[in-house]
Amino acid sequence: MTSCLYECHVMHARFHPKAHRFVYRLFLFALDLDELPALCSGLKLFSLGRRNVYSFRDGDYLPTGGQPHNADRPWAGPVPPTAAPALSLKERVSGFLAQHNIVLGDGRVMLVTLPRIFGYGFNPVSFYFCQDGVGRPLAAIAEVTNTFREVKPYCLRPDPVPGRAGEFRLRVPKQFYVSPFSDVDVEFDFVLRTPGDRLSVQIDDYVDGQRTLTSTLNGPRRTLTNARLAWFMLKYPLLTVRIIGLIHWHALRLWLKRAPWFKKSARAEDQRALYRPHGSLSVPASPAAGGAPLSTATRDVPFQPNH
Repeated sequence: MTSCLYECHVMHARFHPKAHRFVYRLFLFALDLDELPALCSGLKLFSLGRRNVYSFRDGDYLPTGGQPHNADRPWAGPVPPTAAPALSLKERVSGFLAQHNIVLGDGRVMLVTLPRIFGYGFNPVSFYFCQDGVGRPLAAIAEVTNTFREVKPYCLRPDPVPGRAGEFRLRVPKQFYVSPFSDVDVEFDFVLRTPGDRLSVQIDDYVDGQRTLTSTLNGPRRTLTNARLAWFMLKYPLLTVRIIGLIHWHALRLWLKRAPWFKKSARAEDQRALYRPHGSLSVPASPAAGGAPLSTATRDVPFQPNH
């Protein structure tokens, strides 16, 4: 089994226009999608498709079965016939990569995420690390979800720079509503490293070439066993609920600091290539909503980035 856990520190440091910083601990599952049936048969607290302390539901991830909202090009991946069973998550990953001219073939996919905990699930961001059939880094996907349950996946390719083997990098306009304290065209700068003995992720925000925020996720590998899951159930109780709570707590703190903000409907036309679009995207609004200059708004909460 290559599936495991990572016990991590999340660090967030915001520099502009209002300083804000915090660090806290969590853990994440790293699940080889080919190993899911075997994991469910061997772990008492982890189930596939049914309720448990930790439950993994394929349909919670990468909802690419329909057309992406406001995309530059239509979805061209495999779409199942109406009467056929839905595509598996690995098939959807393969289809998404094919959109970017990347062939997964007989490669493997490691998903770093939190499954549902006591039936409740929320992942501000999940990471897919894809290898080809001989184990070489092929691509990575950062799947960002906001509190409106909209989803936008970003495709990262291996860094071609010598000495950065196993790293994936992408700097791209967000074009996605992540937080009321963030403009939708702030640039994401992703640096993902293939998980091994440690997990290491960094996501920075840039506005007009200036780094306004940095977020990191780092921690060591832990074995995925019944005993470890039982211990983490006590050490990190109701973690997915805590994530939602922290999102709103830090949003309140930023609001009290009078950080610039804007409404989700303010720039609906600039929110592109996302899935499960919220009804607010069809409501016209003034760009001046909130009374703040949008170019100065920045994202606040890392790895729980939605308020």
